[in-house]
Amino acid sequence: MIETPASAVISDVLAAEADFFSIGTNDLIQYTLAIDRQNDSLASFCDTHHEAILRLIKMTCDNAHRAGIWCGICGSLAADLALTKTFVEMGLDELSVEPSYILKLRSLIREY
Repeated sequence: MIETPASAVISDVLAAEADFFSIGTNDLIQYTLAIDRQNDSLASFCDTHHEAILRLIKMTCDNAHRAGIWCGICGSLAADLALTKTFVEMGLDELSVEPSYILKLRSLIREY
């Protein structure tokens, strides 16, 4: 599991030891932005589309693929349909989502 900015930054090293990566986006967002994403009074500061988050995901995915392992994401960001095309273009191998999102996500991915 890649869930902290530190693990994403050294994902090239970790990839040599792992069979696959699963990026836990809920924790990655919270730790990267240094914000409690479930605190309603701070919600306006929680930008789940923040460039830093997307760069960490891309870096991790690239490092996984260079090492010959697959990389997926889980957490609420995986079901963010506004980012599906971005995730496909990044080369993520799996988007792990709640069952209620599977058909919507599958339909959207088929368009790419």
